[in-house]
Amino acid sequence: MGEQAMEQLRACIPLFQALSDTYRQDIILLLTKHDTMTVNEITSKLTLSRPAISHHLKILREQGILKMEQQGTQRYYSLAFEDAIEQLKQLIITVEDRCY
Repeated sequence: MGEQAMEQLRACIPLFQALSDTYRQDIILLLTKHDTMTVNEITSKLTLSRPAISHHLKILREQGILKMEQQGTQRYYSLAFEDAIEQLKQLIITVEDRCY
């Protein structure tokens, strides 16, 4: 595998790690059914504490999987896969070009 492909693969590791957690997967699946949700709404649907949900939301936001919009005192979370998908597409293109 070429140097560029290795660099892109390593750059994707945090994204893969974020997606590998089952609770974060549950949050993503919840948000596919609802346009936006607050921490309290997500907490009411899952078996985790509010601080644990907030921790997982932070990780998903840091990896560009979620976005947060503040309205007054409420924070609304929604899916924002565009950057993450683009990062994965670039990895796939590079691997295909270098390895096949």
